[in-house]
Amino acid sequence: MSEEYQAPTLNGFVGQTEHEMRPTILISAFEGWNDAGSAASDTVRRILNSTSPEHVATVGSDDYYDYQFTRPHSRLTETGRVIEWPVTDVYRINLEQAPADLLIVVGVEPTFKWQSFCAQVVRAAQTHNVHAVLSVGALLADVPHTRPVPTVLNSDHPKLQEFFNISASRYEGPTGIPSVLSAEFDKHGIATMSLWAQLSHYVAQAPSPRVELALVEMLEELIPMSVTSEKLREDAVAWKRGVDELLAADPDVSKYVQQLERASDASELPEASGESIAREFERYLRRRGRSRGDGQGPDFEI
Repeated sequence: MSEEYQAPTLNGFVGQTEHEMRPTILISAFEGWNDAGSAASDTVRRILNSTSPEHVATVGSDDYYDYQFTRPHSRLTETGRVIEWPVTDVYRINLEQAPADLLIVVGVEPTFKWQSFCAQVVRAAQTHNVHAVLSVGALLADVPHTRPVPTVLNSDHPKLQEFFNISASRYEGPTGIPSVLSAEFDKHGIATMSLWAQLSHYVAQAPSPRVELALVEMLEELIPMSVTSEKLREDAVAWKRGVDELLAADPDVSKYVQQLERASDASELPEASGESIAREFERYLRRRGRSRGDGQGPDFEI
């Protein structure tokens, strides 16, 4: 290729804006309806585990949760038993070499008072000079686990649409806290976009390392930062192998997956243009470089 494809990043988008304070990019994920297989929340927590975050706020109280629906967890520690209540935590990650820092919002989708909940998150974002928001979600879909995990970027913000060459979501219907929170950010002039991955509905249980890996690799391009671990890639390969073995023992489900494969392959044929293939090859090379490190490590194919 004569020229390497340069994917647009949220850092690049924020770098175009004017700001007196150091800007931040907010990344959010919520356990619940928008978190199939826990892939979205696990992805965002992986960012926290890959860095040195500073806990800056907690959004949560008895007013927001129905504890019979979202129960607290009991955990044993060296000092005794601890009850962990459902909350949403806010962390700041300083990225000194990047144009912007990160604000991570991760927790449990509230049961009650969504408008009050969103107002608290927006205030935290304004305090930390957030200039762009990326919400991460995962949903169940009629997709085969044997094909690349479908991911999609959407935004209702015209400048983000132009910068990333993406469109607005056409979905209408019942929605979750990511969409409500994005609408609140839009009201306050903060640009938002969403990243969604699709999980095969017949393997919906958590964890979902293959879907998590797809989300992580997209985030590594959008920020960019290094998050992927060799262990996650190994888990993704093992997960797919395990699903293959289970389906091989069930002819009816195997036949159904074959139908999904044919439908998936047929729908992707028009997208196999030279430009899209070139972009995907460049992404593959970048991912391969990250997984190999100094060029001597193992490569993976999932």
